Amino acid sequence: MPPPLKAASAFGVSYRQFSDDDLAFVSALYASTRTEEIAMTGWPAEVQAAFLAQQAAAQHSHYSIHFADAEWLIVERAGIAIGRLYQRESPDVLHIVEISLVPDSRGQGIGGAILRDVLEQARGCGRSVTIHVERNNPARSLYARLGFEVAEEKGVYDLLRARP
Repeated sequence: MPPPLKAASAFGVSYRQFSDDDLAFVSALYASTRTEEIAMTGWPAEVQAAFLAQQAAAQHSHYSIHFADAEWLIVERAGIAIGRLYQRESPDVLHIVEISLVPDSRGQGIGGAILRDVLEQARGCGRSVTIHVERNNPARSLYARLGFEVAEEKGVYDLLRARP
């Protein structure tokens, strides 16, 4: 079930179910989260684009296999896709598989509002919220402000948990 639209509604956010028609958007969204990192390789632009497309397809395949039971939501604002929120519920945990926004929607409080709504949804059911986050992800400070703590270190990723 999508998170309630309390905090996020102030930004005009809505959710809809992911469909195969969203694959191009999701691929471009993935690329937007890795562009700076891949640019450091010095590869020609066409090689960077091909690599990012291949990595987006691999991620989608991985999610399709390992998180087939997750709820895959496209985040919209004024009817335009601006991000994605994939989450999987279990009796004790609401796990955020993926949350990302297009560059023009970052740094405005939208992601924080979505996360506050997810936390409210989980707390209403007595669940913790977990998410894997890269150690160098600039959003870590946001997660910390929202009450997430490191639950487990997993290589370049940490499993963060916010308790109900």
